[in-house]
Amino acid sequence: MACPYGLENMSTDIILDHFWDSLRTSAAHSILLLLILLIIPAMATAETLTLKRALEIAFAKSPDIRQAGYSLKSSAENLRAQQASLKSQFRLSVTPLDYEKINRFSSLISQYNKEEIRSSGVGLHVDQRIKWTDGLLSLVNRFSYQAYSSEFRGGEEETSYNNQLSLTFTQPLFTYNRTRQSLHQLELALENAQLNYTIKRLEIESLVTRLFYDIHLKRMSAEIAEEEHNNSRESYKIIKNKVEAGISAQEELYQAELNLANARSSLENSIVTYDNGLDNFKISLGLPLAEEIEVIADVAKSVVAVNLEVAIEKACRYRMELRQHDISIENARFQIIRAGAENEFSGSVELRYGVDGKAARFGDLYDSPDKNQKASIMFNIPLWDWGEKKSKIAASQAQWESVRLSRQEVEKQIVFEIRQSYRALQNQLTQIDIAEANVRNAQLTYEINLERYKSGDISSKDIGYYQNQLSREQLNQITALINYKLALLDLKIRSLWDFRKNEPILNNQNQERNSVP
Repeated sequence: MACPYGLENMSTDIILDHFWDSLRTSAAHSILLLLILLIIPAMATAETLTLKRALEIAFAKSPDIRQAGYSLKSSAENLRAQQASLKSQFRLSVTPLDYEKINRFSSLISQYNKEEIRSSGVGLHVDQRIKWTDGLLSLVNRFSYQAYSSEFRGGEEETSYNNQLSLTFTQPLFTYNRTRQSLHQLELALENAQLNYTIKRLEIESLVTRLFYDIHLKRMSAEIAEEEHNNSRESYKIIKNKVEAGISAQEELYQAELNLANARSSLENSIVTYDNGLDNFKISLGLPLAEEIEVIADVAKSVVAVNLEVAIEKACRYRMELRQHDISIENARFQIIRAGAENEFSGSVELRYGVDGKAARFGDLYDSPDKNQKASIMFNIPLWDWGEKKSKIAASQAQWESVRLSRQEVEKQIVFEIRQSYRALQNQLTQIDIAEANVRNAQLTYEINLERYKSGDISSKDIGYYQNQLSREQLNQITALINYKLALLDLKIRSLWDFRKNEPILNNQNQERNSVP
């Protein structure tokens, strides 16, 4: 059962007030008692979440992170497959039986001849792609056996064995190395997937951190509302005693009751706001709504030294968007190369050396083998393409220039964002100092006026104003501290540099993404 915020932190008097107020307005005494008994054990089982633990849960359960992880794994496996294809490839082709019986017309005897052929064979193929030249080296050995009989030969069966061993080298000429380019593109695709994975982690970190501190702020708001309610209740007791003693007018009691009711209303509203925010936080983490959690955040003032020039330099060095644009520029360059290969002047060289053995008996295969050699050069010479190649090259160059320009604009935008984040961070330091001073002054003002209220120098309405002022300034201080931490996180994400640890955050991200399943 969900536990409304505040019961575990409320004083005993407040809990009793809620209890007896409910008792006076409802006859369901036993039901209320049962609910309280159910709430108390639920408090003890709530899981306490720190920011670190919340991030761990989000990274494990976030659909975006898992999707990016699958994409990363796919790119890694594609690269491994391409790298494996560059190693020697072994293939074995086996024909256990090939039987044919046919009545075929023979031009030699000008009549039909019934033939019967039984054969079997095995072939071993070894292919080695040469990455540096885009050539292909192939070693092939084919061994076969054949038994032949025909009506023309009187049905006598003849057998023969054949073994062919050949080494062939094929090398493309006057064109780009397609093997190396394909491998490099897959390497870039893997790097891009790694960058996307890291970006998703940073997005999740930013979202969860903001929600985490928002929940903490709502909790603090509820606690401040509880404190304000306690103060209002104390003020009500004081004025009630004065009215009963005839020291103060009856309207002062009415005003005190109004202040107390408003304080209770604010407390109940803050509890509802906190509970709703907590449910939203559970959804963001992928937790069941029925699971009980508590949020504990450290918002103590902790100033980190930040240098603007260092932040800009680190951002221009580590920002993943820049590297992604570099990858896009490289891919655009590959497109220019491919466009230039359209209708290109190209050629190829093929060299082959083989040994062919034939015999009626297996043991006589290489008694008199035949040696086969082949050398050929082929050229592909385009004559006229009506400007197709030129237009494709121009289109690819325009795309390349567009990507380069986009990269320059992104770099400008990054510098602008860093400067903006730095100013926001410095501004939050000023806001913290102002908030601290305001809380001290509001606290002193409230304490002074509380004594004046006790002595009857000011009214209930006046003391209520000072109570609200103190609560507002306390909440402003917490907000300023949280905003500073968020501003520091924003600068960390935008520069990809952890100023608290004085180290790049990509090292940690790379270690974590290497463990992605």
